[in-house]
Amino acid sequence: GRGFAFQRKQKIERQYRKLLKKGRKVHSQQDNQFTDTYPEHLKHLYLAEEEMLKKRRRRAPDDSVLSEEKLNKAVDKKMTCHYTVLPQDGDENKAKIFFFFFLSVMTEGKFKKKTSNQKAKEEYEKIKAERARKTEEAEKRKQQREAAQRLYKQKKMEAYKILSKKTKRGQPNLNLQMEFLLQKIQQKT
Repeated sequence: GRGFAFQRKQKIERQYRKLLKKGRKVHSQQDNQFTDTYPEHLKHLYLAEEEMLKKRRRRAPDDSVLSEEKLNKAVDKKMTCHYTVLPQDGDENKAKIFFFFFLSVMTEGKFKKKTSNQKAKEEYEKIKAERARKTEEAEKRKQQREAAQRLYKQKKMEAYKILSKKTKRGQPNLNLQMEFLLQKIQQKT
């Protein structure tokens, strides 16, 4: 039958399967940890940033050491000063020349691109300025319109007063009406 050896064998097999299962779980967790799962609508942004980082890593050794061309370009733009130090024995062949840059050396890579936050701030400032300009223009137009309306109402009121004047007997004053019409004609010509 089935003796103690068979049971021991099954026990060992179970432990082995258990270990395999644990190993699979650990591997799957490690794989999930390092694989990139991006949201589908943002995937292109993450991939573009990843490429930029790769390019930066490739360029890093060149940027860390200033090349002669970059130094020459920087020297052309900056003020330099040099002096010669002679050794105590006075031998000019062993003299050392020291250069000093009065202004810091600026390389071409110094001007970095703006971050998305800076771009957003600039965009916000532009929109804010545009809105302020529009509201200012609207306020000016409103004031002009109100001034024109006041002037129009004032003229209308004067015309009404002249045309509505009556004589003692309640008849319209034709003399004033004729003068008003004469004034109107003279203003047009």
